[in-house]
Amino acid sequence: MALYLGFWLRFEGRIPGVFTDEMPFLFLLTSMAYLASFVVFRMYDKVWRYASIREMLFLGTSIFFGSAGTLTLIHFIHRSLIVPRSVIAFQILLTGFLLGGARLALKIGVVERFRAWRARKGKKRAILVGAGDAGAMIMKELNRHPELGISVQAIVDDDPGKLNKVVYGVKVVADTTSLPQLITQRNISEVIIAMPSAPGAAIRRVVNLCQDTGVKIKVLPGLYELVDGKATIGQLREAQIEDLLHRDPIRLDTGGIRQFLSGKRIIVTGGGGSIGSELCRQIAKFDPQLLVILDHSENNLYHIELELRKTRPNLQFYPVIASIQDARRIDGVFKQVQPHVVFHAAAHKHVPMMEYNPGEAIKNNVFGTKIVAEAASRYQAEKFVLISTDKAVNPTNVMGATKRLAEMVIQSINETSSTEFVAVRFGNVLGSAGSVVPLFKRQIAEGGPVTVTHPEMTRYFMTIPEACQLVLQAGHLGRGGQVMVLDMGEPVKIKQLAEDLIRFSGLEPGRDIEIQYVGLRPGEKLYEELLADEENTNATQHEKIFTAILSPCDFDQLRFMLERLVQTAESGDGQSIRDLLQKMVDTYTPDDVPAADLAMAQVAAVKE
Repeated sequence: MALYLGFWLRFEGRIPGVFTDEMPFLFLLTSMAYLASFVVFRMYDKVWRYASIREMLFLGTSIFFGSAGTLTLIHFIHRSLIVPRSVIAFQILLTGFLLGGARLALKIGVVERFRAWRARKGKKRAILVGAGDAGAMIMKELNRHPELGISVQAIVDDDPGKLNKVVYGVKVVADTTSLPQLITQRNISEVIIAMPSAPGAAIRRVVNLCQDTGVKIKVLPGLYELVDGKATIGQLREAQIEDLLHRDPIRLDTGGIRQFLSGKRIIVTGGGGSIGSELCRQIAKFDPQLLVILDHSENNLYHIELELRKTRPNLQFYPVIASIQDARRIDGVFKQVQPHVVFHAAAHKHVPMMEYNPGEAIKNNVFGTKIVAEAASRYQAEKFVLISTDKAVNPTNVMGATKRLAEMVIQSINETSSTEFVAVRFGNVLGSAGSVVPLFKRQIAEGGPVTVTHPEMTRYFMTIPEACQLVLQAGHLGRGGQVMVLDMGEPVKIKQLAEDLIRFSGLEPGRDIEIQYVGLRPGEKLYEELLADEENTNATQHEKIFTAILSPCDFDQLRFMLERLVQTAESGDGQSIRDLLQKMVDTYTPDDVPAADLAMAQVAAVKE
């Protein structure tokens, strides 16, 4: 048809007889040439409803070579027949229009519209929040995968410049303040929040707007959780409390971190725990020569081992069951591995539990750290990174005091070692083992009440992936003897956290689930600090990481006192342990009536 139309256009509808007589012959040659070209360029293998610019370029190339083949065949088979070049030019254009247009219609025309209409029937009706790059990617994938059963009815975005724009066939109809009305008017059952770089306040506002509508809320996680920073439909998940803490995306010096970790032998202690396992996941991205995951819990080790074997099949790693209090075992591991970098995440961290067991807190958090740090120094590791806590600042509990003492221990070892010892302080991480979030979720599932210690209690919070990324960055930037402090953002009221979790469960605080205030537990304080009163900070190259300016420490006196602390910890005498801790950590102010002493008194009363 294109060939005939080419002649018709060239001769303005009056095709000479010499060409009309030869038209069947020309049709045959053209068909042969185009068939050969289409086979060579595998045009019959394409799925045209998924066609992209690449497929259209292939189509144009195959048409060009098909026409060139036609001319070649005419030249060799029927030399006396001279076909005007303009006819071939018209043929190329018309063939491209007819074939490309048909395939384009299949993709975006009537067929695609009918398919979209049919696909929408019986699907969950959704509103998409966010018309940026992430939102566009979600729309593209939803259109490509009708089997997901989601039909986006409208898009909302707070950017006035995006109003009335169309994203993959769906219009941006309003800003987020219109969500409640749109949900009701359009019979929406699901809201998808596609704003991975939005702050937590923006996510919270959208969640609050949807609160009374009964819709399900799905979100794309923050950028630090996305695979390679790209949004995919598979990463959509139910809204979680972590989403309300979204902060500005972290700017990582990935080149510097890669230089710090790539090709290195690395040991992570406590590698099966919440922080340790996430450190292992993050480190694995930077291609270490060997990753040794050390933990005393076989179950924790087993779970992270299974995960890494599945997600990182090329990673060389080795799980080691060991206690950091076992000096001989730790020495054997370090002697065998000869690590370049050590991340020390193993610790007892449960505040009330350590009040009842102060001797164990000292053995693990202080002397366990000392054993691992001395092994790192002995086998000349390049850097040792201690995971510390904001509870080490002006501690009111044994756990915080032992973590501050652990900071002092590694600073002492740093004085005489070629290894650089760095501590990194940060606050609570959401979802970690022993944190309030799993406790609150369990209490909500049981019908309440949710127990909060005090209506004014606040804590600094960070998500586990964000914390671990900053730990890697701080480990790279930190120099020997420094204590690095992470920017934790604004403190969060525990009461607000409890209320948010209750609402996320589709319930109303006070009406469906009661919040009960139970008073401060042993060793707890109303708020945490990242710096002691006499401390200050210096900026680093990273806007979220600072170095603490600490009070001078008498390391000779510290070493002497540590020898006494060993014996005191072994005695199990809670009051003696606290008295000695106060002498060693001058910012430590324990409770007037130590919990351990009360517990022992109760035990004695039961025995009587």
